[in-house]
Amino acid sequence: MSSSATASPVQSRSTTAPVPCLRLSGLGHRHANEQVALQDVELEVAQGERVAVIGPSGAGKTTLLRLLASHIQPSTGHLEVLGCAPWSVSAGARQKLRKRIGLIHQAPPIPPRQRVVTAVLAGRLGQWSLGRSLISLLHPLDSRGAAEALGRLDLTDKLYVRCDQLSGGQLQRVGIARVLYQQPELILADEPVSAMDPVLAAYSLNVLNREAMRRRATLLASLHAVELALEHFPRVIGVRAGRILFDKPSAEVTPAELEALYANEQLDSDQAKLPLPSSPLHIPRC
Repeated sequence: MSSSATASPVQSRSTTAPVPCLRLSGLGHRHANEQVALQDVELEVAQGERVAVIGPSGAGKTTLLRLLASHIQPSTGHLEVLGCAPWSVSAGARQKLRKRIGLIHQAPPIPPRQRVVTAVLAGRLGQWSLGRSLISLLHPLDSRGAAEALGRLDLTDKLYVRCDQLSGGQLQRVGIARVLYQQPELILADEPVSAMDPVLAAYSLNVLNREAMRRRATLLASLHAVELALEHFPRVIGVRAGRILFDKPSAEVTPAELEALYANEQLDSDQAKLPLPSSPLHIPRC
């Protein structure tokens, strides 16, 4: 009798629907200059999903990630991140939420003179006490952990190198290593491999995806390279002019949808207006 009484709460919890990692309803954002960046965005992402966001420049991809990271406040609509409405809670609660989110920047905001080991360990500054954080800035407290994260991205030999001595692609991998070390529940990556060659880009995205699957973290990455999005992510969202144009499994994205996503009416119109030369162009030698 006592065993059945103890079993029912567990049974009840197991049948409860999981809370989505991300939930956006009618979300919109308008910049300070009144330019509309996003409008009427409806989106739900489950915990553990891996999603790529693609679209032309200026479509609103970076704004979307900044909203999800609670770095900026939406102008309209409702936003929930990891079960919390970030702009309906106190500043302290919002700061605690941010500690559960890892943000990978296209250009990592790392001080040029900082050593790589310190940049990677900064991933856990939000989880450490002030005293431990200050000590680690002077004397790295977990060099082994930083080296392990860097090793997964083939950067172990850069552990004590200054960041201003790295290439753009190496800096991006340091930014990824910092998030690997942080171990957040939600990973938001804004063009994380744009400065890497194709081989390194594919390898780094594989590392990110494996990390997300291993810890069942949610991964949302904006990418310019469509082939990388389709190859490495099960779900792809196409954003154009601040709206979601499509949201579907990557295997179901069609060439026609991609053409509509990246169509540039202004360029097409300008190209049509260009006069065709009546005779071959003469290019003088210099």
